[in-house]
Amino acid sequence: MKLKIAVLPGDGIGPEIMKQGVAVLDAIAAKCGHEFAYQEALVGACAIDAVGDPYPEATHQVCMDADAVLFAAVGDLKYDNNPTLKVRPETGLLAMRKKLGLFANVRPVATFDCLLHKSPLKDELLRGADFVVIRELTGGMYFGEKYQDNDKAYDTDVYTRPEIERILKVAFEMAQKRRRHLTVVDKAHVLASSRLWRQIAKEMEPQYPDVTTDYMFIDNASMRVLTEPRFFDVIVTENTFGDILTDETSCITGSMGLQPSSSLGLHTPLFEPVHGSWPQAAGQNLANPLAQILSAAMLLEHFGLEKEGALIREAVNASLDANVRTPEIQVEGGAKYGTREVGAWIVDYIQKA
Repeated sequence: MKLKIAVLPGDGIGPEIMKQGVAVLDAIAAKCGHEFAYQEALVGACAIDAVGDPYPEATHQVCMDADAVLFAAVGDLKYDNNPTLKVRPETGLLAMRKKLGLFANVRPVATFDCLLHKSPLKDELLRGADFVVIRELTGGMYFGEKYQDNDKAYDTDVYTRPEIERILKVAFEMAQKRRRHLTVVDKAHVLASSRLWRQIAKEMEPQYPDVTTDYMFIDNASMRVLTEPRFFDVIVTENTFGDILTDETSCITGSMGLQPSSSLGLHTPLFEPVHGSWPQAAGQNLANPLAQILSAAMLLEHFGLEKEGALIREAVNASLDANVRTPEIQVEGGAKYGTREVGAWIVDYIQKA
């Protein structure tokens, strides 16, 4: 298969982990007879520094011309502590999602048996947890009308029926492919937007009679993903709730450095790790590349390359079992590995498989 892949390393640790993701894709291409062509483009703080725009039109064209986007992270400390700035790296991320029509963020959450001890949660709660969070990505407060002065500020949480119907369709169909259990997370007892979500979900339920659908307020869901993670199969929720909930699930895997994601919608699909840019660690060979590498696996699986994706997952699991890990998940007293060393080990595994 031939694929054109837009590569957006972004800021902080982004370029380091991206190198490993691309190296793994190259190993798969060589091993399995595929051809992957890459075009790199600017996004985030580096794009602001270069051209004054966190998501330049040139970058958008690269993304639109590609079959898929492999993205790393945006964010820089010099933008974090000045709330008066109108342009910041994260603005580029939101613009990219909006312009590419990426309305469905899919984040799988699963445990690795060899890393259960790295979670703050008890092993007996975690073992066997395996669910997917589907977050609406282009609506809600992040994109609603905003206002701020010295005395007042507001963010408008707006959703329309078509926006809600299309994300619920993704969620119901995902549940059909898994264990046929969907949990709709909202705040319907307080928020009008959530009441519309729940109304439409109730209307759509009869179209999916093979799916068991339940409803849960976000505060309850935030607790139960940590106390009963095995209860869930597919969770669907709005933008803000989904952002918070999916970061919380890093407690289940033991590290945000292990969580990949995909963003799907109207145009080019995008694949990215869920963690941030961690600018404090940039250039120090500390960052965990596994989420980026697993995002590459999700990219391949999106195009039907299931065996290739499975080989990457096999290599990642083998690296963890062999204690080839970056510092945040390293076995105490074990050998030390950095970003480059972990990536190289996985590439070598694929080449020898």
